[in-house]
Amino acid sequence: MSETSGLRHVATFCGQCNCGCPELYVDPAAPEERRIVITDDFGQRIQMSVAQLRVIVDDARAGALDELVGTAGLPAPGLA
Repeated sequence: MSETSGLRHVATFCGQCNCGCPELYVDPAAPEERRIVITDDFGQRIQMSVAQLRVIVDDARAGALDELVGTAGLPAPGLA
């Protein structure tokens, strides 16, 4: 699993199991362009800026990911 020491936990995406769900952290010691950390259950991690995360969140709110979620075998929001 990825090292998360020194990171501030923000969210766990799933959390209904104990399988190492994706998690979102803030690394206050990282340079601004790498401050956001997302880990997954395979031990991988990505780092990005708060501005990059903001674009992802805004695009998701605007529906940019709805079709992808629907094609992944999961119901699109509002269809469950």
